[in-house]
Amino acid sequence: VQLEESGGGLVQAGASLRLSCAVTGDTFTNYALGWFRQAPGKEREFVAAISRSTGNTHYGDAVQGRCTISKDSAKKTVFLEMDHLKLDDTAVYYCVADRSLAPALMTNPDQIDYWGQGTQVTVSS
Repeated sequence: VQLEESGGGLVQAGASLRLSCAVTGDTFTNYALGWFRQAPGKEREFVAAISRSTGNTHYGDAVQGRCTISKDSAKKTVFLEMDHLKLDDTAVYYCVADRSLAPALMTNPDQIDYWGQGTQVTVSS
């Protein structure tokens, strides 16, 4: 499966941003989908995930309450909407796909099946 992110860029603190990830190459509903991020000098951090079919979601502690993950199965696209952006949200954001049965099982980056190339999000003051 191939994952292509879009929607990153430079935004001001407090603003909102929506990232998109187009999924190709395999049946969309075979995978739970999600997002990780990596800031300079830091390890990859789980952001959010959504299940294959039920729509169940799971969020990382750092973004809980500020992010919404969703997907459009007809367009084979997963989205990450982030509100009230902070300077600490600056990172490369990666779209991921995994055969996990539940989004809560997708928090370990070493166990993720597929990764996109990432899109840079820079939050300025």
